Amino acid sequence: MSTTERHPTLAPFLAAPARGLLLSVAPLALAAAQLANSYANDLPAAVAVGFAAAMVAFAVVATRHHAAEWRLNRLEGTFGE
Repeated sequence: MSTTERHPTLAPFLAAPARGLLLSVAPLALAAAQLANSYANDLPAAVAVGFAAAMVAFAVVATRHHAAEWRLNRLEGTFGE
């Protein structure tokens, strides 16, 4: 049994870890940094929360797209042989 079969949710990230990190972890880190920056500099919370919500939504959509693309490539590979 391969690693991808034991962890089907993590399989796209194990196949392309750099892309997975850029699409899922980086936007979440940006959201957290913006919230911390807003708090530290007494900026309006509405702007920071809006940006953070947009980054979280982007991370969710991009991660789902990355996983769907990986599954499609895997499916095409099994039928192409």
